[in-house]
Amino acid sequence: MADATQNHRANSTPAGPSRRTLLRGAAVAGGALVTGAALGGGPARAEVEYDVVVVGAGAAGMTAALTAAKRGLRAVVVEKAPTFGGSAARSGAGIWIPNNEVILAAGVPDTPAKAAAYLARVVGGTVPVERQQAFLAAGPAMLSFVMRNSPLRFRFMEGYSDYYPEFPGGMPNGRSVEPDQLDGRVLGAELARLNPSYIPTPAGMVIFSADYKWLTLSAVNPKGTEVAALCLLRGTEAALRGEKPLTMGQALAGGLRAGLLAAGVPVWLNTPLVDLHLEGGRATGVVVSKNGTQTLIKATRGVIVGSGGFEHSAAMRAEFQRQPIGTSWTVGAKENTGDGIEAGERAGAALELMDDAWWGPAIPLPGEPYFCLAERTLPGCILVNGNGVRFVNEGAPYSDVVHVMYDRDTPAARHIPAWLIVDQQYRNRYLFKDVAPLLPLPASWYDSGAVHKAWTIEQLAQRIGVPQAALRGTVTRFNQFAVAGKDLDFHRGDSVYDRYYADPYVKPNPCLAPLWLPPFYAFKIVPGDLGTKGGMRTDARARVLRADGSVIPGLYAAGNASGAVMGHSYAGAGSTLGPAMTFGYVAANDIAGT
Repeated sequence: MADATQNHRANSTPAGPSRRTLLRGAAVAGGALVTGAALGGGPARAEVEYDVVVVGAGAAGMTAALTAAKRGLRAVVVEKAPTFGGSAARSGAGIWIPNNEVILAAGVPDTPAKAAAYLARVVGGTVPVERQQAFLAAGPAMLSFVMRNSPLRFRFMEGYSDYYPEFPGGMPNGRSVEPDQLDGRVLGAELARLNPSYIPTPAGMVIFSADYKWLTLSAVNPKGTEVAALCLLRGTEAALRGEKPLTMGQALAGGLRAGLLAAGVPVWLNTPLVDLHLEGGRATGVVVSKNGTQTLIKATRGVIVGSGGFEHSAAMRAEFQRQPIGTSWTVGAKENTGDGIEAGERAGAALELMDDAWWGPAIPLPGEPYFCLAERTLPGCILVNGNGVRFVNEGAPYSDVVHVMYDRDTPAARHIPAWLIVDQQYRNRYLFKDVAPLLPLPASWYDSGAVHKAWTIEQLAQRIGVPQAALRGTVTRFNQFAVAGKDLDFHRGDSVYDRYYADPYVKPNPCLAPLWLPPFYAFKIVPGDLGTKGGMRTDARARVLRADGSVIPGLYAAGNASGAVMGHSYAGAGSTLGPAMTFGYVAANDIAGT
């Protein structure tokens, strides 16, 4: 299944210019930007001048600004939101960087040759080799730089395998790292302006991303119980020391911000980008809205756009992405509406990968969607389409699962929404989101239609609108596979990756268990995402390119404002943050070196 979905959309972005592109091209041709005037409307006054202006206070932007400052450049960060951290602060903060000093010290047998072979196999022909090489070469240096110039330290996420560990160069034990525990007091008053996490850590506990798999199993696995106790112990010790412990995305964003504080780099919050400022075709600053006034910030050396994707722009998603799509299924930061990408396009930037996102199956719960990781891999569940039939390896990399949902969604066989079917034995054993085993699911989940419950498979099928006989046949066939320990249809459990979130106490296959104990539950599954992955086309130096391959002088992009170096795929945990931080680092170093 991985092979079929790796490069299935390599050429799916429309080749012709959109109406949006033509209109903006006309604006540029008319000289609006070339003369230095802003398209945003209204006068802009010169407020201040820096060497480098960074747009966006997420992981890409803050890494870029920190690098620029440490290279002796005067840098400023402008951020649309009233908080810093963006989507990074909301995340689990896994970071995929091959050959970094943390994993090498932990004994990971990585080499540049292995990493290059693996990334090339994952990405295929969608991303120039030079960009892949730039990421692999600069990534380890970036991580070392961050540790030397901020309070951040990192931990190896041992056992969290690459997403395709069977590929040449793949690592079954993983390459990903995550931030170590950080005392939030290093931020002083800025701690109050840290963007909150997607799922708050329970009070009194200190939890790392690597703990999550064991906490899910804490009711049935001794190691899960041990890890839960350790999380509580960490929290107690931090409280006794008077600390404000941060982990995961909170630690990453907080640590980068602390580095900027120490380096004297200002971060202007509540300062949205209005437009880029160009003179003679060169990016020489940005126009922002600050305190209700359009303000010009000149950049003598360069502008780095790290403003995130467009996951919360209904118009852009409707234009560039497949239906059904919307803004209510994403867990990306709500301020990510594509402002930086649109400004880059107005300046002449080519766009790429706009049809894609960092997809993952999600449950549209009231309030916000829930991005499913462990739940669809644990034994005792299946994913079915609108015909009541399995269609994918439930334990496959989350991006692949959604690609299959879109590829196979037709009027004759609806795959959006799909349904995650589980039985009561599953609910008795495993944490689901933040609901402990045996405890009832919230009534609001049922009221919203995100969850259905019935005492027979046939009744459940009726409630979710799938053929009763088909669903019964699917469950019967899957149960036979579960007893035998071999999924003959989709090979769930064959990959090391499939087994990461599985239950090692279930034999013979930790990913498979029969569904037999009523009542049965159906969770609605839609194409969620961690953010979009298309944006401005960049080169190996993170410079923004026009459609003809020429460079827009002075303009750089990193993170989800740029086309992903992962192409249409996903190498491992942290394939968003690793490249985002790396190309922010690359951009700032390129500016400093030219």
